[in-house]
Amino acid sequence: MQKSSFFEKQFKLTQNNTTVKTEVLAGVTTFMTMAYILSVNPITLEAAGMDFGAVFTATAISSVVGILVMAFAANLPFALAPGMGLNAFFAYYVVLTLGYSWQMALTAVLIEGIIFLILTFLNVREAIINSIPMTLKKSVSVGIGLFIALIGLANAKVIVAGSGVLLQLGNIKSGDPLLALIGLAITGALLAKKIKGALFMGILITTVIGFPMGITKIPEAIVSLPPSLSPTFAQFDFSNLFTLDMLVIVFTFLFVDLFDTVGTLVGVATKANMLEKDGKVPRAKQALFADAIATTVGAILGTSTVTTYVESAAGVAEGGRTGLTSLTTGVLFIIALLFSPIFIMIPSSATAPALVLVGLFMLSPVKDIPLDDYTESIPAFLAIIMMPLTYSISEGIVFGILSYVVLKLLTGKAKDISLLMYVVTVLFIFKIYIG
Repeated sequence: MQKSSFFEKQFKLTQNNTTVKTEVLAGVTTFMTMAYILSVNPITLEAAGMDFGAVFTATAISSVVGILVMAFAANLPFALAPGMGLNAFFAYYVVLTLGYSWQMALTAVLIEGIIFLILTFLNVREAIINSIPMTLKKSVSVGIGLFIALIGLANAKVIVAGSGVLLQLGNIKSGDPLLALIGLAITGALLAKKIKGALFMGILITTVIGFPMGITKIPEAIVSLPPSLSPTFAQFDFSNLFTLDMLVIVFTFLFVDLFDTVGTLVGVATKANMLEKDGKVPRAKQALFADAIATTVGAILGTSTVTTYVESAAGVAEGGRTGLTSLTTGVLFIIALLFSPIFIMIPSSATAPALVLVGLFMLSPVKDIPLDDYTESIPAFLAIIMMPLTYSISEGIVFGILSYVVLKLLTGKAKDISLLMYVVTVLFIFKIYIG
């Protein structure tokens, strides 16, 4: 009775027309749909040279920090974790393409988190959002979706580097590629059947299938203390702090996280009929603080940018309406810390299907791009297609923004360009010329 009274007082369950049982079940559903991040994020950042176990722990703890702020300060049913696409940009572009250390990339994430804290406190994040054309906001999401799918296929060796061509089909008759395709079929079927937690279940089933194929290895233990954070804790590199590359990297983290978080908040709140009369997300400032705080803490612990997850919509669909939903998800992330050997044994070919299908989920904004207005659709298309083709989220954004400004100016639509867009355009042109 006391527990119910606490939950009622803290989360206003009756006012939100929900119950403890509904909220808990919704929280479990949200966790099942996003738990793949516990294996995918460490695998992604391991490619940058980071310690898998330390990133696993950092992923779980930073998620919990953000979720607790969301639950108790914002009282919203949204969960947070290191963002897909953002971790790919961190590992595959900043580190593996530009050649910077992962310590420098963590520094950029820390700077981003601090900037977000300041911007949120000053109520200017919404102003920044309004200055970027909606078409480009949507195209960034779509482009990242294609980029994530490509990474998943490449990690499982379904797509490999070709001779004479950029990419070609790998040997899909056996090994990792075959397991990934089996997993894709299974996970796709689960999604088609509308099974809750289809991505998570698909990863588990594919991992089990990997045992007789000799791909999944039996762990030495099932339960253990969380891996140490020491390999990644507060490992910063400020030597490139005042360089243009650092500026572009931080801006890209800011740009993608900004639109990913706000888009998720608006989209999920709309699905839950939670928007206020003027169309605003309730307690949006507190919600934005959640991702800013979690990103800052995550950088210190050793993981990429933390953001609000669109998979929260799964919990909302199950009836989740308050912070008790997100609190339940956070508790499950804490429990998962004790089962790190299970997550560590999951092969990349088992997580590849989740990456491919998350890419699919991110394609939905394309339907809102005005294809008949070429000053909007051409920049959007360039932003989308250049991300996977250049293996760079940043380059896609550069092409999108530059083409948008140029086309608007050439067609007499300069009024559509915000002051911030002009500033960013100058910075990107300068970046291109200095190499």
